[in-house]
Amino acid sequence: MPTLDLPENIIKTLATVLEQLHQVLPAPKQETDFSAFAFHWQDKQLKAIQNPKAMRLDDLKGIERQKAKVLQNTEQFLKGFPANDILLTGSRGTGKSSIVRSLLPSYQDQGLRLIEIERDDLKDLPEIQKLIQNRPEKFIVYCDDLAFNAEDENYRSLKSVLDGSLQSGSNNFIIYATSNRRHLLPEFMHENTPVTKVDVPQYKELHPQEAIEEKISLSDRFGLWLSFYPMDQNLYLEIVEHYLTKANMNYDNNVRAEALRWSQARGQRSGRAAYQFSKHWIGSTQLASA
Repeated sequence: MPTLDLPENIIKTLATVLEQLHQVLPAPKQETDFSAFAFHWQDKQLKAIQNPKAMRLDDLKGIERQKAKVLQNTEQFLKGFPANDILLTGSRGTGKSSIVRSLLPSYQDQGLRLIEIERDDLKDLPEIQKLIQNRPEKFIVYCDDLAFNAEDENYRSLKSVLDGSLQSGSNNFIIYATSNRRHLLPEFMHENTPVTKVDVPQYKELHPQEAIEEKISLSDRFGLWLSFYPMDQNLYLEIVEHYLTKANMNYDNNVRAEALRWSQARGQRSGRAAYQFSKHWIGSTQLASA
């Protein structure tokens, strides 16, 4: 077969066009590897996470009440009993995400699976439901840092799915979400200001209370709300001591002072800050002795 002797600039143009087409066209769908324990929803596919980050419930200190609620609800779900979708809200770094992730090593042998989804992909929730509806496993669909801006319409998809996921019994799909905000949609001062006939322009909302109810109703769809609060200094240091003890390292006054300086530099006392300091201290100590 004769070959085409094309000019170099034409070849470069064709290569650029092909690369752009490759970026625009959807990736070919692959069969889901349901032998995995965790998945990430991406490009409208369930992509297996072969080695999810290991989290342990025993490492989460100071949130025993919240852990107990999540564990009970999860066990109800796994046994086919009625269970609620959960919204975990509150201060950053206090263990909201860690509780959800730690469920996997605790219950994966009982058929629990975890699906992570980004907020912008919530419109795909019905597709996920269809994909797993005949599977024998139980799936927690997990969305981290859930919140919406005033123009975001993805919350409507979440509302409709939450209503459906309240079905009990044979349902194998439930939603756990974390957020730093108690109300997932923003509210504005003018929405809580009394409206009079005189000061309402033609384009303005005539029934603002209904708009407010629309925003609040999303949180109401979650059957179980759990709040997380900032921790005090003693609990912060207890977590640091816990991680150092697990690593067979000493916890003394020097470590205590460094841990407090670390939290002051971070501007917070939290489980996350305690864990990050512990990694820093353990790693630097091991490096110095290597």
